[in-house]
Amino acid sequence: MPLEMALIDGKRVPTKQWIDVLDPATAAVFARVARCGPAHVEEAVSAARSAYEKSWRFTTPAERARICRDIARGIGAERARLAALETRDTGKPISQSFTDVDVAARYFEFYAGAVEALSGESFLPERDLLAFTIREPYGVCGHIIPWNYPLQVAARTLAPALAAGNCCVLKPAEDAPLTSLALGEIALAAGLPAGVLNVVPGYGEEAGAALTSHPDVDHLAFTGSREVGEAVMTAAARNIVTVTLELGGKSPHIVLPDFDAERAVPLIVGSITEHAGQNCSAGSRLLVHESVHQELVTELASHFARLRIGPGSTDPDLGPLISAKQRARVLEYLDQARRECVLVTGGGLPKGDEFETGFYVEPTILDQVTPAHRVFNEEIFGPVLCVSTFASLEDAVELAEHTSYGLSAGVWTSDVSTAHWLARRLRVGQVFINNYSAAGGVELPFGGYRSSGIGVEKGFEALREYTRCKTVALHTGTRHLSRGK
Repeated sequence: MPLEMALIDGKRVPTKQWIDVLDPATAAVFARVARCGPAHVEEAVSAARSAYEKSWRFTTPAERARICRDIARGIGAERARLAALETRDTGKPISQSFTDVDVAARYFEFYAGAVEALSGESFLPERDLLAFTIREPYGVCGHIIPWNYPLQVAARTLAPALAAGNCCVLKPAEDAPLTSLALGEIALAAGLPAGVLNVVPGYGEEAGAALTSHPDVDHLAFTGSREVGEAVMTAAARNIVTVTLELGGKSPHIVLPDFDAERAVPLIVGSITEHAGQNCSAGSRLLVHESVHQELVTELASHFARLRIGPGSTDPDLGPLISAKQRARVLEYLDQARRECVLVTGGGLPKGDEFETGFYVEPTILDQVTPAHRVFNEEIFGPVLCVSTFASLEDAVELAEHTSYGLSAGVWTSDVSTAHWLARRLRVGQVFINNYSAAGGVELPFGGYRSSGIGVEKGFEALREYTRCKTVALHTGTRHLSRGK
């Protein structure tokens, strides 16, 4: 059984204690990973600070861009291995893991090009005063990433941070740490200097807490639950450092009577079943106009009935949840919802000998869900679609806004004016009109309103997120000669 070590200052570092890594499809231990604690985090932050002060801060954008491109090539060269590892680690279907690998490579490609376009502004506020701004890296950034998209989210946060000139300490989730460690090795092989990227797997209350409270970390990036996000933000406040927080969502689809069912239905299904619904941007609430409610629910139930469930390695439509703990969480929500709502399909464990091991849950549709129900308001993080009806656009907006989250929304209508009206009124970071993509493409800025987080990831905006603005004002001392002399 492989023992995966931490990666600190360019070296593989063992620990005295280890964390078992389970295959969600079988519940079997298939690897062990280093269990880092405060001492390892201290060593990693020290290595990152040294690398930043001695070399990385002085590299040019062109140098950093070259290394980022080489990391992208390294990810591509390891495409099959990384995808298989991601599926084994998270349980997701292998085709989704291949997509995650490709997207991870694209992040490094994108920021390699984008960083060379990063610039400040110049001003002439007075006759003898030239002022301009410089975008500078923070220094040492701490990154805490989730278990649902470990490779993709690691790349999403690391690529702009490294391209901008920061050094990084990455704490992957204990449930799915393996591709983060593989990414660290690929970055070293691509020429990233020792100490610029350090990977310290471990538990949140040990390694994570040590990283967020470390006084020599200049910026924190966290993706995960609101509860942990609050703890990260509290720790950052004590050290007066900035944060980027992506804290989940309860994203609605708003379906109007003139929607295109042929286009909408497969995307609505995919948005809640991708990675078994373990997706911050999952379209978990369906707000449908009462005139087309029954038609749409019937069609969705037909699609759900045809979904294939199984181990991620067989590339089903739906793989297992990440852990027994997560499955128990989802089943608790479903137990309560069955007493309050109308169960259309699913609602329990899939039947069959092949599902006796592993952490599977049936894809589920709940109808007649109202704001009074827990499943309407809280992020379940499983393949559960909650259906509610509305009579007017104002009702739809009120329902969409009822939760504290504001990450994404889908709008389905043939009327461009109506779509624009809704897009302007929905307090969410992303509005998808007649399409739905979990967080959109690499180039599209991604952030949340309200409880969904602070800051913007992806796109060119992320480079600003990982830099700070310095103003320089120069008195030119120009002597004004009188005319004719």
